[in-house]
Amino acid sequence: MGSDEQYKKWQEVTLGNALEKFKERKEQFETGSGIPIPRVALPETEENSSLYLEKLGFPGEYPYTRGVQPTMYRSRLWTMRQYAGFATAKETNARYRYLLEQGQTGLSVAFDLPTQIGYDADDPLAQGEVGKVGVSISSIHDMEQLFEQIPMDKVSTSMTINAPAAILLAMYIAVAKRQGVDVKKLRGTVQNDILKEYVARGTYIFPPEPSMRLITDLFAFCAKEIPKWNMMGISGYHIREAGSTAVQEVAFTLANAIAYVEAALRAGLKVDDFAGQLSFFFNAHNNLLEEVAKFRAVRRLWGRIMKERFHAVEPESWQLRFHTQTAGSTLTAQQPENNVVRVTLQALSAVFGGTQSLHTNSMDEALWLPAEKSVRVALRTQQIIAFESGVADSVDPLAGSYLIEYLTDEVEKGALAYLDRIEVMGGALHAIERGFMQNEIQNAAYASQQAIERGEQVVVGVNQFQVSEEIALERLKVDPVIAAAQKERLKMLRERRDAEKTAVLVDLVRSTAGGTENLMPLFIECVENDITLGEICHALRSIWGEYVPETF
Repeated sequence: MGSDEQYKKWQEVTLGNALEKFKERKEQFETGSGIPIPRVALPETEENSSLYLEKLGFPGEYPYTRGVQPTMYRSRLWTMRQYAGFATAKETNARYRYLLEQGQTGLSVAFDLPTQIGYDADDPLAQGEVGKVGVSISSIHDMEQLFEQIPMDKVSTSMTINAPAAILLAMYIAVAKRQGVDVKKLRGTVQNDILKEYVARGTYIFPPEPSMRLITDLFAFCAKEIPKWNMMGISGYHIREAGSTAVQEVAFTLANAIAYVEAALRAGLKVDDFAGQLSFFFNAHNNLLEEVAKFRAVRRLWGRIMKERFHAVEPESWQLRFHTQTAGSTLTAQQPENNVVRVTLQALSAVFGGTQSLHTNSMDEALWLPAEKSVRVALRTQQIIAFESGVADSVDPLAGSYLIEYLTDEVEKGALAYLDRIEVMGGALHAIERGFMQNEIQNAAYASQQAIERGEQVVVGVNQFQVSEEIALERLKVDPVIAAAQKERLKMLRERRDAEKTAVLVDLVRSTAGGTENLMPLFIECVENDITLGEICHALRSIWGEYVPETF
């Protein structure tokens, strides 16, 4: 049997297991002792049950404090979506196949730094960074290789890309068309959250106004052409990684989300035409109870914002659906095996909080790109929680805990106080321009670091319980020759493509960028004609310029 036939057989078995079998859930839920697990546990007396439900409601009901689905994981588990990308598209494709074979149920793409800020692999500014912190994608051919023999209509894909999100999504759509996939069946998320880049992460390209234009163009296109696709993953994750508190993560993420909704409305979109395609992305830190409360509070806040502030009428518009990643900033290079415990606690908080998908970090990520065995342990952590712990058998296992409900209320109050302050400033963009969010995050990060250095905040293996050790974990290294190989691929692409058509299309990008027409169809045409990510971004830079942050 040839390699193509073997791989097709692997697709049938592995993708069948990962994407279908893992959706099956047992009909009866009970403990090992045979004690039945009710879908929703209620107090014994009718009076107490009524008071309980008056305050909390049922899962799947507005304002969704207890989850966006009435059955949650009893009917379908969260998507196990490990974030992965390194070196070339070919190597990353092999990692995706491995993860799917191990039971992962969704894909998540990490792009390298040049790709994130709109440079091709052969650009002088990309030197030394190609393939280092993610996969190098410069052209449609890289994207095609990334998803080689992975049926894009059967796997949902998340792409962590922001400033050039529209261009990478154009490549994804173009590759799906080449696979013969109906693009209306594509499922996944493009992060497309530029405001948090100005606040916390730094992989921006253009100034805010044209960046928001790209976002609303993508919104309008997705709403019409790929209705199952989440057009944005509004991210609190990177805000938290920069040092914010849980309350700040909620507040600043929602402030940014409000700004995006307002921008879409100004662009002429109707709230219920796009709100159901918005998703969120949150961090999970070590304080399990506060993290559970955070997820409950942000879901409740968003439901009320969409219904009461923006007057959305469709329940899907009120529902906050979110992906969670465990906290990279909590991982330690010292005693890296301890990170398995940290990640387990963080993953539990996300499951207790009702996440729709989850990435669990690998134990060695504070040291280097995660090796295959470490990635497997991280995925197995999710699977053990899902299939062995019993926590997914009840829809909302911690509901009604006095402490959880108190913490949920307190997180909500703190976040509302921040939202009120940001509103007085004129909204998220003005707060960012004034450096308000940045300063608040920096102050929180500084206070946390001081507490660690004083020993008030214990980090096991770092400021207490240290040992002298030699790290003996398997290591993944990116071969430096990949940069030369990527350059050669781009050279050959430019030699074989239609130079005249390339020039016409690049000029059209410039002229369209100066107008108001939606750019997404043009981006798709460009990438289908072998115009690269860097060439499109340089054309946009020539019209819009680049963002230079203020110093505060």
